[in-house]
Amino acid sequence: MSEELKTALGVDFGGTSVKAAVIRGEEVIGEMERIHTQELTNPDDLIDAIVDKIGDIKKRHPEIEAVGVGVPGAIDFKKGMTYNLTNVPGWKSVPLRDILSERTGIPTMLENDANCMAFAEWKYGAGQGFDNVVCVTLGTGVGGGLILNGKMYRGNQSAAGEIGQMSVDLHGVDGPYGNNGALERYIGNRQIGELARQMYFDHDGTKLSEADATPEALSARASQGDEIARKVWVRVAEYLGDVLSSIVYLLNPDAIVIGGGVAYAGKLIFEPLSKNLASSLSTEFFEALKVVPAKFGNTAGVIGCSAMALEELSTN
Repeated sequence: MSEELKTALGVDFGGTSVKAAVIRGEEVIGEMERIHTQELTNPDDLIDAIVDKIGDIKKRHPEIEAVGVGVPGAIDFKKGMTYNLTNVPGWKSVPLRDILSERTGIPTMLENDANCMAFAEWKYGAGQGFDNVVCVTLGTGVGGGLILNGKMYRGNQSAAGEIGQMSVDLHGVDGPYGNNGALERYIGNRQIGELARQMYFDHDGTKLSEADATPEALSARASQGDEIARKVWVRVAEYLGDVLSSIVYLLNPDAIVIGGGVAYAGKLIFEPLSKNLASSLSTEFFEALKVVPAKFGNTAGVIGCSAMALEELSTN
């Protein structure tokens, strides 16, 4: 049986819920199911809920061969360990892979959520057919994943691809790890809102509300001809392009895939980003590079981690 016909369960940790879906290839079989993490007060309760959910789904889908789990934050891929989880307090150094594997009886793989998105896009999405792909996810923060020479590149501590921690300004805003000017401190969702409110106020004293300064609201304003909103996206593209041009010189990828909520701005961000990259890269590098929006939305995580779980199962 080919891998595309095998079935796995993808479990994706989000900001307010854990999503679970049965995946065959890139197809979501049935409905996405959720566990609301804010109703749970500690890691043990969340793990119990996940084990129960996996058991329930396995009864309905006995063909499941593996479980893939994508989590935000630091992990150790080889040990199957997650070191922190921002949406559940008290989560420190939990051997999540082995716990789930032992309690469910299903081979389990643990991976960083941005890497799951990258793998989904490379295997089935906008990066399909390329050997070297840089994936960027733009949302609450800025994440990334690297496919190099046709394989996921994780680095020494399973932390490669942290594009959001790359600096756009040596003397800029303090980053979380002492890295001044970290990209995500400029183009995360909240930071884009802050930038927009400042730009509107500087223009004519307009005090933009938080609701009117979300990426979605700014996209709508720019699409309706609002010049300040358009300039906000140009500025975001400048920050992003500054980092991506350095990545291109370092890795010389075939393609850059951009996903996450901010990427829904579409041409408002992709057009100025393309101009920025054209001006900062050599002609040879720029003309050989594809910069494309991600194919998958909120299913990227479950598709990616399930595909990776099947790959791990086939090689071990």
